[in-house]
Amino acid sequence: MPYCGSITNNFPGGLCKNVRTVLLYDEYPFEHEFFLRIVQSFPYMQELCMSNLKSQNRKHSYQSSNDNQNLSVIKYFFLSELRIVNVHDDYMEEFLFDTKACLPKNVSLHLNSESLQRVTRYFTRDVTRMNCAKIDM
Repeated sequence: MPYCGSITNNFPGGLCKNVRTVLLYDEYPFEHEFFLRIVQSFPYMQELCMSNLKSQNRKHSYQSSNDNQNLSVIKYFFLSELRIVNVHDDYMEEFLFDTKACLPKNVSLHLNSESLQRVTRYFTRDVTRMNCAKIDM
């Protein structure tokens, strides 16, 4: 399984059809557009591992613009494993909010359970229900 590791915000893009595992790490925040570039570059990505403790800079401008309606929903067609253990809560929202991401069914999710409870508000938050229903923990 081809692997592409230590991708940062400086990733220029480009099509990599054979890569199945992607590792994202940076000391600077990843914005929504970065994840769109990742999916376009790795269309057959099956495993995504991520480490980033910095909050997203543009999250507040997205929220003030008609409840995230200006964002493209990113579709992760082949993703089967998502590892987001060492991340800021913003990135959990990036993958769990149905206004930002569309996960496939039975995706295996590795994360911090306290963060999951905060982001989903103990699974009562409407915006997280659709993607949380697809998770295999």
